Amino acid sequence: MRIGEAGRPPLRMRADARDNRDRILQAARTAFAEHGASASLNKVAQQAGVGPGTLYRHFPTRQALLVAVISDDVDALCASGRDLLTHPAPDQGLRAWLRAVAGHAATMRGLVATQLAAEPALGTDPALAACHDAITTTGAALVSRAQAQGTARPDARNADLLKLASAIAWASEQAPDDEDLLDRLLALVTCS
Repeated sequence: MRIGEAGRPPLRMRADARDNRDRILQAARTAFAEHGASASLNKVAQQAGVGPGTLYRHFPTRQALLVAVISDDVDALCASGRDLLTHPAPDQGLRAWLRAVAGHAATMRGLVATQLAAEPALGTDPALAACHDAITTTGAALVSRAQAQGTARPDARNADLLKLASAIAWASEQAPDDEDLLDRLLALVTCS
């Protein structure tokens, strides 16, 4: 059992508060996918059918809301990456991972990229830093495996590949009529 403030067990969230939180997260996910990380929080609250005070009671800062939205996605991306560590062709596993990261970044209009691509600065929200660490740890394992098998360049760096995947996602967003652009650019980057 987790212990809350003053050594007390944390209180369970009321059903209506949990429903409000879930509606806020769904509205935020939609808003961030449409408008990026700078989406209007007032519009998020309106879409969720709650007042701004309710939104800020659940998520005191924009960053807290961003982290809540991407945390589940980061967990899913990392689970996928761990599964790809058993792919029979390490280079294809790495490529599939980078495709998943780039695809998610494109879907969320760079949200993952803007929050996770760079090394967290001192004072970064611990939950956001944990997301960054999870993504980089998973990617590093895939890069190392491909390098050990001789299917990835020995000088390939995970941080560089993640930045390239984010840049490719951005480029594909800028050309929405070119549905194959993301995959073509990613194929160029992942050639060994």
